[in-house]
Amino acid sequence: MNELKQDTVSSKEKLIPLYKQMWLIRYFEEKVDEFFAKGMIHGTTHLAVGQEATAVGSCAVLNEDDMITSTHRGHGHCIAKGAEVNRMMAELFGRTTGYCKGKGGSMHIADVSKGNLGANGIVGGGFSIATGAALTSKMKNQGKVVLCYFGDGASNEGSFHEAVNLASIWKLPVIFFCENNQYGMSGPVKEMVNIENIAQRAEAYGIPGHVVEGNDVFDVMSIVQEAVDFARNGGGPTIIEAKTYRWKGHSKSDAKKYRTREEEKEWREKDPIARYKEQLIAKGFFAEEEAEALRKEAKQEIEDSVEFAKNSPEPGLETLMEDIYA
Repeated sequence: MNELKQDTVSSKEKLIPLYKQMWLIRYFEEKVDEFFAKGMIHGTTHLAVGQEATAVGSCAVLNEDDMITSTHRGHGHCIAKGAEVNRMMAELFGRTTGYCKGKGGSMHIADVSKGNLGANGIVGGGFSIATGAALTSKMKNQGKVVLCYFGDGASNEGSFHEAVNLASIWKLPVIFFCENNQYGMSGPVKEMVNIENIAQRAEAYGIPGHVVEGNDVFDVMSIVQEAVDFARNGGGPTIIEAKTYRWKGHSKSDAKKYRTREEEKEWREKDPIARYKEQLIAKGFFAEEEAEALRKEAKQEIEDSVEFAKNSPEPGLETLMEDIYA
C-alpha cells in the first residue's frame, strides 16, 4: 500500500471525523430502510450499508472544490462530500426543504456548492458528466479533479468505454472509481465479466488501474490520493476498483435470495466501520469511550434529521410545473 501524505496519515483532526462520517452514512441508510418498510417514504432507494469506507476514504483526499458524480446508490457519496443530512432526509420525505425541493428523491440528490454534481438513476449516467466536468477543468485551468463513482455493472455500459477512451486521449483529470460490491442487481460480477478485476480494463486505454480493499479506509485513501495527484499534475485518468459488499438487497424490493447466508456473514465480519475503529485505536488516536461518543453523536444527528424532515412542509400543487424542463 502506498503511503498517504504525512500530514494526512498523522493528523487526528483529519482522520477522526471520518469515523463519525461512516456512522452518519450507516445510520442514515438504516433509517431510510426502516421508513421505506413502513411506507413513510415512497419511490425506491438503493442502500450502501457495508460500503461506507469507499465513500469516506475516497472523498477524504479530495479538495473542497473537487467534484464527484454519484450513482443510484449514492447517499454515502453525498454525505462524504459534505451534504447536509437534514436536507437529504427532507428530500426523501418529499419536503420543500430537501435538496430538490422534495421532487427528486433518493436518486437525484445534488449539491453543486460542495462539488457534488449529483446522483444518477441511470446506470452509467455519471460517466459523461464527470468526463465533461474534467474537460472543463482542464480547458479553464481550474486545477479541479473529478471523481466518478460507478458500480461493477456499469462497467459494461457503452458510456463507460466512451468516457474512459476520451479521458485517456485528452489526459483529463478524472478518476473512475468502481465500487465492486460483487453483484449487479442479482447477477454475480464473476458471471458478467471475463476478467478477474474490472481495473484490468485500464490497460486497454493506456492508463493506470488499481484494485483496493474497499472495506479499508486507509487503503482507499492511499490509492485515491495517488490518482488525485496524478490527475492534478496532468497525468490523466485512473481506474480504481474497490472490492466491497452491500449488506442489503439491490433495492428496497430485493429479498437477496441469490446470496447465501454464509457469504453475507463472511462479509459482515469485514465491517469497514469496526475495522477503522480498531485502526484508529491502534494508532492511539482515540479510546473506546471516545469512539462510542462519536457513534452516539452520529446517531443523534440522524434522529434530528428525521424530525427536521417530518416538520418540513410538503410542496404545494402550485409548484408542480416549477423546477422542470419544458
